[in-house]
Amino acid sequence: QVQLVESGGGLVQAGGSLRLSCAASGRAFSTYFMGWFRQAPGREREFVASINWNGVSTAYADSVKGRFAISRDNAKNTVSLQMNSLKPDDTAVYYCAARLPLGAPPPQQGYSYWGQGTQVTVSS
Repeated sequence: QVQLVESGGGLVQAGGSLRLSCAASGRAFSTYFMGWFRQAPGREREFVASINWNGVSTAYADSVKGRFAISRDNAKNTVSLQMNSLKPDDTAVYYCAARLPLGAPPPQQGYSYWGQGTQVTVSS
């Protein structure tokens, strides 16, 4: 069982930056594939970014490439999402998710554990 707690959300002006963090419980954190997703009002949840167990492999949604960066610290059981050049369209609740190391599904799929989410609001 993995528990995930996000933090770092808030209100920021367009062009600004925020850094989201996700703290995970459990000794097996270093084996999990981690991801960030977001859901805006009236829209489906969408994939944002993912990172493999050792941080070597990352993936991003086209909408955030070049602006967002995902990273992890296995010693601290944390995964972060640095968000730069934020746009009003980035406004959403951001969720951290963990995937067990089973098989090799696409980075957008297969997540078993989810955090409660943190609100990010970007004003124009």
